[in-house]
Amino acid sequence: MASMKRPRLKRVKALAGHRLRMTFVDGHTCTLDFAPLLAESPGLAALRDEAAFAKAIVIAGEGWAVVWPEHDIQIGADTLWLDGQAQNAPDENSRIFAQWRARNGLSLAAAAKALGMTTRTISAYGTGARPVPHYIALACKGWEAQHGRCACSQILLSSAVPSPRNRV
Repeated sequence: MASMKRPRLKRVKALAGHRLRMTFVDGHTCTLDFAPLLAESPGLAALRDEAAFAKAIVIAGEGWAVVWPEHDIQIGADTLWLDGQAQNAPDENSRIFAQWRARNGLSLAAAAKALGMTTRTISAYGTGARPVPHYIALACKGWEAQHGRCACSQILLSSAVPSPRNRV
């Protein structure tokens, strides 16, 4: 099995229901459900057609992206790997962590800096070598709320309970 510093694809296979089975060069395989991605991304509208979606390829000898040449659409292997990790996470904390990284486009170094951790620890969480603790999942949510990057910040602000001193 080849090691992977950056996610790199060996092959992909389009499955029914807008799912994509991806095999990476290190042997890791996962299936990604594209239905939510297609619903929220206008730039991927052409892939809502099953026949168009089925034409996904990986350029031989490269593996850095899945390509739909007829529609000039490319999605990077690193993005697909993060989305696959989020959708296939073994537990809720791992899912929250992977979705946080994917949603915010954070590299290992950027995620480590955001959470005040080492890249090695972030990598271990991302690969499943170590379980993601609950406090890390909470830190991811807090980071997004602080940076105004998710709807949860509005929900948290609008549902805040007034302190006893402020009650009439």
